[in-house]
Amino acid sequence: MMTAVVLVLLTLCVCFGIRSYAKKLRQGGGCCGEREPAEKKVRVADRNRSHYPYHAVLKIDGMVCANCARRVENAINRMDGYWAEADVAGARANVHCKEKPDLGRLKEAVRAGGYTVLSAECAEDARHAG
Repeated sequence: MMTAVVLVLLTLCVCFGIRSYAKKLRQGGGCCGEREPAEKKVRVADRNRSHYPYHAVLKIDGMVCANCARRVENAINRMDGYWAEADVAGARANVHCKEKPDLGRLKEAVRAGGYTVLSAECAEDARHAG
């Protein structure tokens, strides 16, 4: 009888703990924003990919969750003529550019967002290459 009571109490504690932890995750923006709201996505005004003939790939250190990726995207998307899509699993950001990318400016934007660019490459988008 005593074992059953202990098991019920233990089960209730575990359920309460999981529920409390899940609630904290929903309120925050992930691992980097548990105590703050998730960052709102900055959308570029021009989402027509044919207007972005250049492409840059940034290898980024420090992105560990979707909130991190959104911060990197937002830092770049605030720049006129750039459209970024960050990939946490690949630790990179694919950046579509209307003009030849300014890698120094891109690196600085990412650094200001709290992340480190390990490498940066740019090339004309293959769809528009002659």
